[in-house]
Amino acid sequence: QVQLVESGGGLVQAGGSLRLSCAASGRTFSGHTIGWFRQAPGKEREFVSTITWSGSFAIYAESVKGRFTISRHNARNTVYLQMNSLKPEDTAVYYCTARRGTTIETTRAAYDFWGQGTQVTVSS
Repeated sequence: QVQLVESGGGLVQAGGSLRLSCAASGRTFSGHTIGWFRQAPGKEREFVSTITWSGSFAIYAESVKGRFTISRHNARNTVYLQMNSLKPEDTAVYYCTARRGTTIETTRAAYDFWGQGTQVTVSS
């Protein structure tokens, strides 16, 4: 079992930046692919980004490509999501998630563990 705790959310103006963190407890991230999803009010939870266990490969949703960067520090059991050039449409609850295995997946059903989420609000 992996417990995930997100932090770093908040209120920021459009064009600003935030860095989200996801810390694991219970078990390490070893052998797990880690992802970020987000859910805006009244919308489905959607894929944002994911990174392999080694950190050597990551993919992004088209809507955040070039603005967001995912990274991980396995020794600290922490994954980060650096969000730059934020837009009002990035406003959502952001969830950290983990799946056993080393393959990249973008569907919600592929992930085994979820954090409680952290709110990101971008004002115009």
